Amino acid sequence: MSVRYQINLRILLSAQCILVLGGSIAVWQARQSVAKEVASSINLAVQLISFTLSHTSTETRTSLDWIAQLNNLQEIRHLSIQLQQPSGQILRFNTRLPTVKSTDQPPQWFIHLVENGQPKTERPLIAANGQPVTLLIQANPLDEITEAWQESLAFFNSVVLLTLFTCLAVNLVFNKAIKTIAVIVNALKTIETENYQHTLPDFAIQEYDRIAKAINHLTAKLNASQLENRALTQHSLAIQEDERQKLSQELHDELGQSLTAIKVMAATCTRPKADIANASATIIEVCDHLISVVRSMMQQLHPLMLNELGLKATLEDLLYHWSQRNPELQLVLNCSDAVDELQQHCAIQLFRVVQECLTNIMRHAHASQVHISLAINSDPHSVRLTVSDNGQGCDITQTKHGFGLLSMTERITSLGGELRYHSASQQGMRVIAHIPLP
Repeated sequence: MSVRYQINLRILLSAQCILVLGGSIAVWQARQSVAKEVASSINLAVQLISFTLSHTSTETRTSLDWIAQLNNLQEIRHLSIQLQQPSGQILRFNTRLPTVKSTDQPPQWFIHLVENGQPKTERPLIAANGQPVTLLIQANPLDEITEAWQESLAFFNSVVLLTLFTCLAVNLVFNKAIKTIAVIVNALKTIETENYQHTLPDFAIQEYDRIAKAINHLTAKLNASQLENRALTQHSLAIQEDERQKLSQELHDELGQSLTAIKVMAATCTRPKADIANASATIIEVCDHLISVVRSMMQQLHPLMLNELGLKATLEDLLYHWSQRNPELQLVLNCSDAVDELQQHCAIQLFRVVQECLTNIMRHAHASQVHISLAINSDPHSVRLTVSDNGQGCDITQTKHGFGLLSMTERITSLGGELRYHSASQQGMRVIAHIPLP
């Protein structure tokens, strides 16, 4: 159900409620008004007749005088006046017929609702000849009911016109709003196709303009993330190809030459008077070298110690080898035994993050001390990794697009965690990874 339909429906329902309530009030007021008007007309007629009779001499009270006096009351509305003898004979009556056109006459249901009966008044009088007569006044409020009907029609027409005007005004406003919504929806469909360069224009309506600015900000962020992901993917592919090239080169240089040497030594042993002892020693030496090369290659591809001894021992071994290669760098590890219970996919990502941090420190920080802390928090249940150094630091705004930080961020984000880093010039750098645990 569209917003336009809902608004129009609510306006119509409100107008119906107003019509019902207003109609009820109008009928009630018309009923009261008709009753008051009829009672007032009857009282006025009685008072005029009484006043006329009291100021007319008895000698001049003839039947013609009565008729003339009563005829003078024709301008009094809503009344039917009659004179009745004691025998019941009507001497003279004048009925005030309603002057209502058939086209203006109210419907019967309205007359039935408004009409409060037809009050009738009887008053005994003494005629000029001394004969008692009865004055009969019968109410006929059709004129007043007609006026009430016309006023009610004017009220109902006003409400209908106001409702139509309100619907028109609301629809005019909604036409502009719906056009704006259509522009926003089309822009979202365009963004859905990963066209993050598309931007929304400025709108005159403040609320829509705020929505447009928020969407433009979102698309800018998505565009930046898309560019970063593409660059990171290309970098990862380049690293993968480089590692494959190095692996191929090592297999060719180390394994190929070593296997060739073993083959030559084995062929030498088949000759007469061959120095088998010397050949055997050479083969053993070459095999030891091959074992060392294979272990080194395996360590580069995946640390086997991580599966066998756990994350803590693997990190200790990693820091030991880094200390051997860089004796001027002081490495401190603070790691709890509980990290060995981490799942394999989480442990390898933490290990790679520490590896990347050490690589970045050696390449850029020129630090003399590195402190690594890895612990399991109980509340909330999570793992926290902190790597800090006392190096020269850097400007975060300039290094946030580096592939090392991007790679670490992607690794932690893939685990549902968050990676934060703080640095300032000549104040070192601090990398903090927080990963929630199930």
